Amino acid sequence: MTDTHTPSSLTDTQYDEAVRTVLARIEQTVDSWLEDDVVDIDSARSGGMVTLTLPNRSQLIINAQPPLQEIWLAAKRGGFHFRSADGCQWIDTRSGEEFFAVLSTCASEQAGKTLSF
Repeated sequence: MTDTHTPSSLTDTQYDEAVRTVLARIEQTVDSWLEDDVVDIDSARSGGMVTLTLPNRSQLIINAQPPLQEIWLAAKRGGFHFRSADGCQWIDTRSGEEFFAVLSTCASEQAGKTLSF
């Protein structure tokens, strides 16, 4: 099991690239949901932050935290901090859960339907 309390071993460049990949995956998933009429989610990106606004006006906010080399998620159920396990997978610093699993759970709860990133 990965020790989620140790700092990431990514260089700043690797971290930036990994975060860009995560944010692009989120945006691509939301775009495909809109195209396929799965759910009407508004996605707004500002630098290292993506705000997803669901039909009920609740939001999910995904935010890069470069000084800590983390990705933060704010949702109705709370705030989560994720660190890179290998540059590809992001693990919650408290629960050990994977980022996209937590994001999917939070999005599903807030949208009232099953959504999977």
